[in-house]
Amino acid sequence: MKQTTVFLSGLLAVGLGMCPERAEAQAPASLEGGYRLVWSEEFDKPGKPDPACWTYEEGFVRNNEWQWYQPQNAVVSDDGTLVITARNEVRPNPLYEEGTKDWRKKRKQIECTSASVITRGRKEFLYGRFLIRARIPAARGSWPAIWLLGSKKDYGWPSCGEIDIMEFYPKNGVRSILANACWGDDRGGSVWDDAVVPFTHFTAKDSLWATRFHEWRMDWDKDFIRLYLDDELLNEIDLSRTVNGKHGRNENPFRKPMYLLLNLAMGSSGGKVDADAMPMRYEIDYVRVYQKP
Repeated sequence: MKQTTVFLSGLLAVGLGMCPERAEAQAPASLEGGYRLVWSEEFDKPGKPDPACWTYEEGFVRNNEWQWYQPQNAVVSDDGTLVITARNEVRPNPLYEEGTKDWRKKRKQIECTSASVITRGRKEFLYGRFLIRARIPAARGSWPAIWLLGSKKDYGWPSCGEIDIMEFYPKNGVRSILANACWGDDRGGSVWDDAVVPFTHFTAKDSLWATRFHEWRMDWDKDFIRLYLDDELLNEIDLSRTVNGKHGRNENPFRKPMYLLLNLAMGSSGGKVDADAMPMRYEIDYVRVYQKP
């Protein structure tokens, strides 16, 4: 496992097109270096996220997390941001089975709800540049993320590949921003290339860091994935190393299309939830994808 705090000073959209009409209004059509806008979501239409671009994960999904995911916790606000809210919400767990060992079914009640919006089946990407401007909740127990997964129809996680443009949670007891990639080994397990940067690295420069919006960026080509926060390089991943083991057919998952996820998990790796901080809000201003012709 690689950990780094090195500070140094581009995605092909697959056959799915732009969101209707409104994407390019605020996003620059091109960027220095030959990048051209191929898709953006500016979240400028209040209500539900655009169904042409986004769908949802639902229920108890992974990692023994506390929250129950549901679509109604993701709303585009009047001020033009996607707001994902984690809130206390108690009701019976419809999956409950007495005596089961399945963590999704052994909980009698749902105690917290949140949302995970994803582009699976709507938008997939290969190579280029992602720009995501967001404000994350930094209270104890929150686990916001910006990440990508490959299709699991050929083989499951981790051989499908995972890129974490951003995760926030305590690592070895220290609240941290993480920038990672994961793929599969020969035994069906996971191999990680991860950067773990203590949250104090950012708050030491700006005590109000958690109250502000920040821009996460990924530059991705056939050779490297580079992950940035406010133009600071957090991790550089050499794709010559990211080859699956036999469970992933010895293929490189980062040379295949992937879909995007924006979610606010609670508990589990996020730690014990600060009850006084509920409800928690994760706000995403835009998602922009640029490619070179």
